[in-house]
Parts: sequence; structure tokens; C-alpha cells
Amino acid sequence: MSFLKWENDQYISTAVINRPPANALASDLIMEVNGWLDAVEQDENVRVLLIHGEGRFFSAGADIKEFTQVESGAEFSKLAARGQKVFERMEAFSKPIIASIHGAALGGGLELAMGCHIRYVSETAKLGLPELQLGLVPGFAGSQRLPRFVGFAKAAEMLLSSDPITGEEAVQWGLANKAFPEDEVLEKSKALASKLAGKSPVSVKAALELLQYSKTGDFHEGVVREADIFGEVFVSEDAKEGISAFIEKRQPEFKGR
Repeated sequence: MSFLKWENDQYISTAVINRPPANALASDLIMEVNGWLDAVEQDENVRVLLIHGEGRFFSAGADIKEFTQVESGAEFSKLAARGQKVFERMEAFSKPIIASIHGAALGGGLELAMGCHIRYVSETAKLGLPELQLGLVPGFAGSQRLPRFVGFAKAAEMLLSSDPITGEEAVQWGLANKAFPEDEVLEKSKALASKLAGKSPVSVKAALELLQYSKTGDFHEGVVREADIFGEVFVSEDAKEGISAFIEKRQPEFKGR
């Protein structure tokens, strides 16, 4: 891979966006993200994914130069659809994905981050969708995901004004989970990844599946599936180990079975 460097250690796969100077989110980088997901999806030694940016930014947006090479609207739509599929795959991934954001997550960079399950940000980070400044609109589902996090009114303000918000504001608005000083955000993200890696892979996968139902708006369908999954997880070896460890007042050793 050229622009996404990743390594696996202690159940955590850490990917670093490295496309100087601004970690622009070109289509080749998006496909490298997809390749990363391919590599770790069935790897039992990977339980949590973490992605962050090298240098000054998480990702300051799409590669505008790439836009100038697209010759038709249909071709541009295909490019957008490819990115949407990758970010949809991230959102539905069976292992937690954490975005550690510093500097800026703008345009496609924010759309990538919104495809992750959890976002830790630096207090001074800038998050936004500035596409309207170029006479464009978001292409990687930013217009659809942002209102889920911040509500319609705030999403309309962010999108139409093109003004970014800070990491602290992102937490207040529901776009990010927690904000930290810039020199601490990656460390805190790694600590969270380690905590999640200690959970049962069986129950984590089940919880992520159930969270997907909450987005459909069909409450009844979600609770019916919750009952089914509760039974499936209850008979797993991990559940037996977790219950035994609780009774014996020790740390559980989950095997993912």
C-alpha cells in the first residue's frame, strides 16, 4: 500500500494515513482502506481497528487535483459510489473502528471518520464539510450521515455555511465521542482500543450488529433480533468464561468462540 500504512499488535490493527501534505482522500487511498478491511476482517488476532493521520492532519479532504481528471458527471458519480461502499462497509464492520482525529477532518476526511464507530478528537481539531465552497456537494454520504449525528438544523448550518467546528464543539454536537489536548488524543484512542480488545469478540460483533438495527427506525425488528442474538451469545464459550470470571472475581480470557 502506498498511502495507508498499517500494522497489527496485541489484537489491534492500527492504520496511518500518510499522503503528504494534507492526507488528501484520493480514490486510491480509499481503496487502500478497503484493502485494509479485507486483510483484517477474518483475522482472529485482530479485534479492534484504529485509524489516524500522519503529520498535521487526519485528512484535510478530497484530492481536488483528481477531480480535474474526471471527464463526465457519470464518471464522477461512479467515483463517489465507490467511496460510499467502502464507508458503508466500515459502518457495518464486525469489529470496532476508532478514528483518532487531530488537525483537520474535512470533506472526505470527515466522511471517512463518520464511517467509523467511535471518534476521538483533539480539542482544536477542525471538522467540516466545505464542498459548497467549491460549488460541489458531499459525495461520500456526508449529507446523509451528518444529520444522524448532529440533527437536521446543525447539519444544515455546517453544510450550507461550509464553516468547520472544533473538536470540543463536535463532542457537544454529538459528532465526536470525546475531545483531548492534541498531544493526548492518539494515546487516549490507543487506550480505548486496548480496552475494547479485551472484550469478548463474540459479544462485540453482536453488539455492532444490533446497533445497525437502531438506525433503521424499526424498533420492533430491532428488539426481536436482540432477543435472538441474546440467546446465541449466551451459549457461547465467551459468555461462559465471562460469567465464571465474574463469579470468581478475576479478569476473563475471551477466545472469540
